[in-house]
Amino acid sequence: MVLAGGAAILMTAAWIYAKAAADEAYDRLLQGAAIQILDSLSVVDGKIEVNLPPSAFELLGLAPRDKIFYRVVLPDGETLTGYEDLAEEADLNTPRATPLFQTITYRDQEVRLVITSRAMADQSVGGWAHVAIAQTVEARHALTTELTTRAFLLVALMSLLALGGTIIAVRYSLRPLDALGDTLRRRDPQDLTPLDVSVPRELAPFVGSINHFMRRLDERLRLLQRFIADSAHQIRTPLTALSAQVSLIDEEAMAESDRRHLSRVKSRTAELARFTTQLLNHAMVIHRFDSVQLSPVDLTDVARKAFRAAVPITIDPDTVVSFEAPDERLTILGDGLSLREAIVNIIDNSLRHGTLQKLEVRIQRRGNYAQVEVEDDGPGIAPADWQTVTKRFVSSKSGEGSSGLGFAIAAEVAAALGGSLSFREKTDVTDFAVVLELPLMREEIV
Repeated sequence: MVLAGGAAILMTAAWIYAKAAADEAYDRLLQGAAIQILDSLSVVDGKIEVNLPPSAFELLGLAPRDKIFYRVVLPDGETLTGYEDLAEEADLNTPRATPLFQTITYRDQEVRLVITSRAMADQSVGGWAHVAIAQTVEARHALTTELTTRAFLLVALMSLLALGGTIIAVRYSLRPLDALGDTLRRRDPQDLTPLDVSVPRELAPFVGSINHFMRRLDERLRLLQRFIADSAHQIRTPLTALSAQVSLIDEEAMAESDRRHLSRVKSRTAELARFTTQLLNHAMVIHRFDSVQLSPVDLTDVARKAFRAAVPITIDPDTVVSFEAPDERLTILGDGLSLREAIVNIIDNSLRHGTLQKLEVRIQRRGNYAQVEVEDDGPGIAPADWQTVTKRFVSSKSGEGSSGLGFAIAAEVAAALGGSLSFREKTDVTDFAVVLELPLMREEIV
């Protein structure tokens, strides 16, 4: 826009200059022709005669498409020769030491008029003789157009060169910003150390602001880590003590109503402990994906550890629990601790809300993905609820108002690792199952 505005100003100036130059050039021709005609005036036997010089009209004839009109006026105001109606409105009684130029309309045509005067020295015809010459302006307009066109081409060429030079200059001057952006893109998300890049002096405040922000963000993350660790310790310790104290109460010495109240206290205490553990695990999982770099993980090994942690020793002996895994190594890119918590939550949810007499955990491969399938013989989850149970504080146990984070944690871990959490409906042939699907590493894909 700046170049276009500058070009418009230059073109306007070029047009004004071209018009002035064309007028000046043809005005000089008109003035030269008028002077030649004045010089050709002579006094013979007391009368003024004129012998029109051919050279005067030859100069004006350089513009072949223009018409020429002339008039020679004697000192007494009579027309000696030429067009008598030319310059009728001009004052031809006043002597002029310098030529008078005018642009007028003559015979429905725009013409340029010049009037010059000469004092006649002969006493018999004393006074001033005048010569008026007019020429149409077609040649002037053509010259103005030609000069303007050339100027336009020159301005256009210079504008293109300026635009190209500006683009090159801007790109060259912004190269340090591109390099800085590339450095930030290639940096590990967990790397919050200050940037150490060479930039021009003008960009130093910008890099300093980025480093200041990264230092503040690092401090905030450290405070968050400390808060999670402190919360886990400060909350779990009294909950554990409370559960232990409740378990020491002698139910035999209590009345039936008191036993019911105690049973509710035990249930709520266990629920509070479980819910608190889930909250802390959820915070831990979110934080780890923001601060821990992913690494190759053996899914079978992680799932086996999760199975051992989730299945309690005191499980009902009549419940059949099994773990199946393939002989091949299934390696994924992930975080072992977060993945273990996700699988533990799935198995724990199945044990609490689904399993009646059977729980099966299978690790298997499906194409370029590895799957952790947790199947139980319970009623399962209705397909209409599949979209909601993976949200936070929504329970998979129908008919009760309890809330949980088990499936929410598993779904967030799966999404962070590029996988998904899905469900398989219970049928006459197969039981209900929760499927955690994760992509295998490239070297594991054959």
